[in-house]
Amino acid sequence: MKKTNIFFYIGILIIGILIGWLLFGGQQEAHVHEQVTETTKKPKMWTCSMHPQIMQPEPGDCPICGMDLIPAQENGEALAANEFKMTENAMALANIETIKVSEEAKNHSSLKLTGTIEANEKTNAIQTAHFGGRIEKLFVNFTGEEVHYGQKLALIYAPELVTTQQELLTAARMKTSQPELYKAVRNKLKLWKLSEAQIQQIENSQQVITQFPIYANVSGVVTEKMVEEGNHVKEGAALFKVSNLQTVWASFDAYEDQLTQLQTGDKITITVNAFPNEEIPAKITFIDPVLNAKTRTVDVKVVLNNKNDKLKPGMFVTGVLAKEVKQTDVLIIPKSAVLWTGKRSLVYVKTSPTLPVFEAREVVLGAIMNDSYEVVSGVSASDEIVVNGTFTVDAAAQLQGKKSMMNTTDKTRNTLAHSIQIDTNVEKALQPVISAYFELKDALVASETSLAFQKNVKLQKALENMQAQHRKKIEEYWLTMHKSSKSINESTSLEQQRKSFEIISAHLIALVQQFEKYPQTFFVQFCPMANNDKGAYWLSTEAEIRNPYFGEAMLTCGNVSKVLE
Repeated sequence: MKKTNIFFYIGILIIGILIGWLLFGGQQEAHVHEQVTETTKKPKMWTCSMHPQIMQPEPGDCPICGMDLIPAQENGEALAANEFKMTENAMALANIETIKVSEEAKNHSSLKLTGTIEANEKTNAIQTAHFGGRIEKLFVNFTGEEVHYGQKLALIYAPELVTTQQELLTAARMKTSQPELYKAVRNKLKLWKLSEAQIQQIENSQQVITQFPIYANVSGVVTEKMVEEGNHVKEGAALFKVSNLQTVWASFDAYEDQLTQLQTGDKITITVNAFPNEEIPAKITFIDPVLNAKTRTVDVKVVLNNKNDKLKPGMFVTGVLAKEVKQTDVLIIPKSAVLWTGKRSLVYVKTSPTLPVFEAREVVLGAIMNDSYEVVSGVSASDEIVVNGTFTVDAAAQLQGKKSMMNTTDKTRNTLAHSIQIDTNVEKALQPVISAYFELKDALVASETSLAFQKNVKLQKALENMQAQHRKKIEEYWLTMHKSSKSINESTSLEQQRKSFEIISAHLIALVQQFEKYPQTFFVQFCPMANNDKGAYWLSTEAEIRNPYFGEAMLTCGNVSKVLE
């Protein structure tokens, strides 16, 4: 009986355990599965909302700004091959703005040219020495000095003139018996621009003049002084360049793609930087028929009245030319939306109406219309594009391995080689340009405007010294860098110099990335706060961040985006 009870209780215990497992075991297993799922969903990477290029496997502080890192957003959405997503927080902090591509009826567009005031060559004159000798005294000692017709400019000791004067005195005593000799000597002196009064003075005084004066042939302003006291000059040698500044030239450089919009006689409104509130209506006077092979530009000149002497040679001017455009409906995008990479022009399209998903698109641009471009192809009127924070979006694309300004695909390194031909000869030709670029970068790091100007002159010369066959292979890159370098020369502020440097950097980086062999290790560096928080790249030979866009103000702001070695 007892034995039977024992088996009975054991059976009840087993049934209870089985029921308990059935009731709670599945829930525990589901809970364990849920815990595992939650664990797998935890983000493996942490990023900075201000600097989305920062990716770390653990939480902490941003190495750039010190902000707390946040979980990086997972890319689990069904995105196309070159689409990528940004966080809403990063969008807000980077002030990323988008607009719809507009389709507008444009009756007029304007072409904007930059240039300088120059002396009118038609009024230029060269004051020469009518006889050879040594300059004993100069009465005009600096450029910019005003001279008048007949004014004494210099005294010259001329041995040949001294000898001829002695011949005159001898011939004068024999002029009755040898009138032809006397007449020949006088004519010889007149060929040296001696006046009748001067010749008569020599005869009357019976003394040889050892220091003869040079008188001004024209009135104007000395724009170039070519001699100093004590110099020996030959007959006909140039002493001064004199310009009559009653009229001056506004001289502009027009690029090849602008020539179809220019004609002699076109009306143009000119603004001088020194007088920004004054507009000068004028007409195009001359378009050079020959293209400058070095700069790929054509000289365009406008004659301006300058009777009040307000316009000084060397002043910077801007010319706005109003032209009618035949098209009625054209697609228009702001200039701020476009990223230039040599022949490629990129915009970022927001592909989702509700989510911050973007994709890089190559576009073909047409005419310039004020602060916008006409779009030939690449986007449609229904597309929404990024117009502010473009560089930040581009940085996010690069970090996620998507198509971007520096990467045409997510795999191939030399994709741009299809549009440009970088060979070893071009690489060698670019070495002086790269060296000059680094000197300019260091000047901007030091925040020295005048030093940046000097180093930029060296960069511009390095670009212009490239042989034509090498420039041809990177023509669009070269033109943009040269134009940006030229704008640095025309800039009076460090901020404007840095804006032009940003464009040079983007194009030079795109070129250097195509090198087959790097002469040294290059570091592509990026600062997301440069360019009004739009971000900007630069090239360096050191991994240490020395920011050319802020200098000492934010010297270490940035990070290494890519290493080229």
